Amino acid sequence: MRHQKAKTSSQKALMLEMKSLQEEPVEGFRITLVDEADLYNWEVAIFGPPNTHYEGGYFKARLKFPIDYPYSPPAFRFLTKMWHPNIYENGDVCISILHPPIDDPQSGELPSERWNPTQNVRTILLSVISLLNEPNTFSPANVDASVMYRKWRDSKGKDREYAEIIRKQVLATKAEAERDGVKVPTTLAEYCVRTRAPPADEGSDLFYDDYYDDEDLEDEDDDCCYDEDDSGNEES
Repeated sequence: MRHQKAKTSSQKALMLEMKSLQEEPVEGFRITLVDEADLYNWEVAIFGPPNTHYEGGYFKARLKFPIDYPYSPPAFRFLTKMWHPNIYENGDVCISILHPPIDDPQSGELPSERWNPTQNVRTILLSVISLLNEPNTFSPANVDASVMYRKWRDSKGKDREYAEIIRKQVLATKAEAERDGVKVPTTLAEYCVRTRAPPADEGSDLFYDDYYDDEDLEDEDDDCCYDEDDSGNEES
């Protein structure tokens, strides 16, 4: 009974979050379900931000949620091969926000830096994109990548080995983007366009049921990005 109650609660939370992300996406990300019958496994497409090493890249990842979400954190794993100080060889991301809120002095992390139920998918995605651009070399998941990154950073970009490896990985993602029929944004204007969710009759009924009403979600103020429907007005 308790297990079923936790599952119902987590499903409701995940449906609300998916609906919010479909209507107000995080710039640079595309979210879908791996299987429409399974709310606990999400596919994430990450577009490399312009003016970074990852510009033009198309990186795939999976978010796997526990039954007791949001009380326990999900796991975030890259499917695309990534060379980064905080990404393990198997693609798992090592980031404080995804660690359970336990007191672990050996980790060097405070419990307040770890997961708590007020976090959500949106904060995870923003943390991951921030981590890509600003690795944490204090406790690396990939020691070799960490050493290489520090050489690049300390040489002020003169040591190009780290940047060149990432550039090759970015180029390797172009073929997959073409196979998936995805146009990868390469300018800041393209990167920041917000795409609307499809109308209910064109999308999955999974996100438009009696679990919630539209009034449950408050409209968020736009920040630096604009809606795709209004992009023409921005450019005029």
